[in-house]
Amino acid sequence: MNIAIDVRGINLYRGTGIGTYTENFVRELLNTDNKNLYTLYWYGTGYNNFIKSNSKINIVSKGSHSFFEKYYFPENIIKNNIEIYHVPQNGIGLNPNIPCIKVCTVHDLIPYIMPETVGKGYLLKFLKNMPFIIENSDAILTVSEYSKKDILKYFPIDENKIFVTPLAANYNYKPLNKENCKKFIYKNYEIDAPFILYLGGFSKRKNIKNLIISFSEANKKLTQKHKLVIIGLCRDELINLKDLCRNLNISNDVIFTGYIEEKLLPLFYNAAEIFVYPSLYEGFGLPVLEAMSCKTPVITSNTSSIPEITGNDALLINPLDTSELRDSILKVLEDNKLKQKLSIDGFNRSKRFSWKNTSNKTLEAYKNIYTNLI
Repeated sequence: MNIAIDVRGINLYRGTGIGTYTENFVRELLNTDNKNLYTLYWYGTGYNNFIKSNSKINIVSKGSHSFFEKYYFPENIIKNNIEIYHVPQNGIGLNPNIPCIKVCTVHDLIPYIMPETVGKGYLLKFLKNMPFIIENSDAILTVSEYSKKDILKYFPIDENKIFVTPLAANYNYKPLNKENCKKFIYKNYEIDAPFILYLGGFSKRKNIKNLIISFSEANKKLTQKHKLVIIGLCRDELINLKDLCRNLNISNDVIFTGYIEEKLLPLFYNAAEIFVYPSLYEGFGLPVLEAMSCKTPVITSNTSSIPEITGNDALLINPLDTSELRDSILKVLEDNKLKQKLSIDGFNRSKRFSWKNTSNKTLEAYKNIYTNLI
């Protein structure tokens, strides 16, 4: 097969789930599939590791994205006899006039399910474009069975048109020496107490307010006091969350680190006593898998795709019930046997997921689509 992939998201969405997904599944495809040829539409720098015997890199300039989507991609696809064209970033930029099989990855339908948690501009763009993307795609990839059900719920299409290709944690998320990680974090971030970790976005969907309330109540009863470390770039919501901490008299116990570069995140996961992720909705929930890959015990939500990722190897809670979350924090931190069990079981569960598996399932989908449509 002659396959083209719009990989601009590697740099345009770097640091997000879409950027991570695109970079890793494409890298694994190039490393493992020597039977097919890949044309990559690349934006920015950093493409040297993607230059292989089975790949061609086409550099797209900084501006005029619409020009490339409307004119350059279709002409280049004809010129190179492309048979499958894949747009990984929720189908953004899909041109319906491209004369080959069109595949899009739709990661989730959060703007449909929880529109109040999405920025207005993105919401309007998503709601306007998604019906067009679904209609004009010959096949859809998505990241969980739950997301597949959501797509079928909102769009009456043949379920055989949708292929599930689960995500994975990057290779650097692995067990490290806990004490060394604690020493590094103390030296560089002056966090000298045992801590509970949250890592992710700050949308209301992420439910950080309930996490802070539950932590405040749990910390009063813990035998040993803990800090709550919240990692992520937060703008609009940060003032409200800090006001909440002041009102609860826990400002000194909650640490907002801001952005932490990706290479340091495994150190925080490993140093943490537990990872808590009370999200209201996830298309996949990659931070949960990253924590499990580091042998960190996980407390997370019993909603959406998350149980599909964790199985019974995390402590699942109703994220809207602050009492249940409080009690779960107490339960894990005060019961070393449970804590150790979640650590080991979660780590073993995480081994089921790999980017190689993601790329294999993607390639299987390509073959299936090609066989049925050519």
